[in-house]
Amino acid sequence: MTRHALVTGATGGLGRELVGQLRAVGYQVRATGRDRAIGARLGAEFLPADLVTDPLEPLLGGVDVVFHLAALSSPWGSRAAFEAINITATRRLADAARAVGCEGLVYASTPSIYAEPRDRIGLTEDSPVGPRFANDYAATKYAAERLVLAADAPGFRSVAIRPRAIVGPHDTVLLPRILRAGRRGRFPLPGGGRALIEPTDVRDAAAAFVAADRRLAAAGGQAINISGGDPRPVRELLGQLFARIGSAPRLVTVPTGLAMTMAGAMERVAALLPGRPEPPVTRYSVMTFGFSQTMQLDRARDLLDWVPRHGIEAMIAHALPEAIDA
Repeated sequence: MTRHALVTGATGGLGRELVGQLRAVGYQVRATGRDRAIGARLGAEFLPADLVTDPLEPLLGGVDVVFHLAALSSPWGSRAAFEAINITATRRLADAARAVGCEGLVYASTPSIYAEPRDRIGLTEDSPVGPRFANDYAATKYAAERLVLAADAPGFRSVAIRPRAIVGPHDTVLLPRILRAGRRGRFPLPGGGRALIEPTDVRDAAAAFVAADRRLAAAGGQAINISGGDPRPVRELLGQLFARIGSAPRLVTVPTGLAMTMAGAMERVAALLPGRPEPPVTRYSVMTFGFSQTMQLDRARDLLDWVPRHGIEAMIAHALPEAIDA
């Protein structure tokens, strides 16, 4: 029997890959997202919608499982915007999906909830988070994850996937920021780039979401970490990225403590400017590049029968042709 899926955030990088993988294995896919032009090219039924304000029943009719990827994903922004898009929209979607009889919801959470100004190695799903978070993005995503998992019940299973640093050809978050910084000719590296980073190929991330639906009974009520499983020093990863595009910015070592202080000052200035523009460096970006964060993937393997299949070199080759122009 054909399974019917709704993918929110379908016009983002992970959403586009997930729609393609679902269609390839026989799902009937309905999609929604911000970009109508991209939506029209997905090869799925596309229904534009505002998940914060619009009625959600038209999106959910006949749907078996919801893949909720839509979010405000940024290191900077207003608290009200993060709460509306990340919490209110998620609550409305979970409530509506359960009310119309959907069988499950697979939610895109984030390991940003673990971010701190210290190294964190071998994180499990039970590693402590909060009560203070690195930014409003992490705080609101964790609040949304909690309400999704609280909705898990017989007849409506919910799962939260925490993909680490997704890299793919339609990335609008990580790679574009790195490449823009590299074009300036100098790339400040907190701690000299010794910290370990563990990016996830977008193809592997999407496969984990498909696997979560296939194993809803076992995975229901669980948060699950995923990553590429191959931690590398930030300096090495940047070297591969810049070599791929023929760029050679000077990597400048900055002590992590100084980087955190400078980023905090930039944030305070940006918060006072009209429109609160994103500062050149945020404390969260320093945490991302200046402190190690690696995952244990036992739960993903045991519950989803999932392991990453694409190495970092293949990931970069797959991602960069379009990311270069972002």
